[in-house]
Amino acid sequence: MCRQLHQEGCAVHTTSRRYRMGDGVRWWQADLADLAATRQLISAIEPDIIFHLAGAVGAGPQVGLVRPTYDSLLSSSVNLLVASADNPSRRIIFAGSMTEPAADAAEPVPSSPYAAAKWASCAYARMFHRLYGTPVVIVRAFMTYGPGQAPEKLVPFVIRSLLANEAPKLSSGRFRADWIYVADVIDGFVKAATAQGIEGQTFDLGTGELRSIRSLVTEIASAMNSEIKLQFGAVPDRPNEREWAATLLPAVRLRWAPTTPLKEGLRQTVAWYREARHATAI
Repeated sequence: MCRQLHQEGCAVHTTSRRYRMGDGVRWWQADLADLAATRQLISAIEPDIIFHLAGAVGAGPQVGLVRPTYDSLLSSSVNLLVASADNPSRRIIFAGSMTEPAADAAEPVPSSPYAAAKWASCAYARMFHRLYGTPVVIVRAFMTYGPGQAPEKLVPFVIRSLLANEAPKLSSGRFRADWIYVADVIDGFVKAATAQGIEGQTFDLGTGELRSIRSLVTEIASAMNSEIKLQFGAVPDRPNEREWAATLLPAVRLRWAPTTPLKEGLRQTVAWYREARHATAI
């Protein structure tokens, strides 16, 4: 997304706890869990639009994830909202999560510390919009895949395993998700920053269709012309996972719709990992 924004002529500033370099991007080293540091950062940059994507990622149920997700997701979100509250024209795009509890549940209970932190973060964002007029927009990307994804995620894990002539060890593959290509997600986030009259609203970025892990992985193997036997059932299924497809009707207000079919998205992703492997021996 940083690359696309820069190409469109935006002055892009990004932040992380560790210093990084980036072409056309000004990196700032800061911890958004620190309110004073967050205030200082906002004051120095004076951004027109903020994309809040920072935070620990991991949907596991382990108690060891409670503090990391609380600090990096919830604390950072509240600090960002507080630091921006005095500027009612500064739009903040919050990255919600498909793991959040269903809004219509009688007693919604998050399935993981990550889901709880995301859910609470979005609740604070909505509160700031209602009480203080903060122009927030919440965007929930569904099961995103594509080039450059973290190697432990399903799609790169399977591709890298097959490239190494190894059989990936998988769950039963029964779980179904709404798979969305990263370029479509980026387009949705950018549109959320520019569409008029959408403050305080929540938008799903997905295809609206569910597809099983088994079907997806089989499609990857087919795209790679691999004959390696896939080891479904080698690891246990994750408990209490919610099968949920994106609701696309609200996204019409963004003038957004996914344009990359799954087969084409996987083809591009496989091609990227093949090239990266040849270039850097990943």
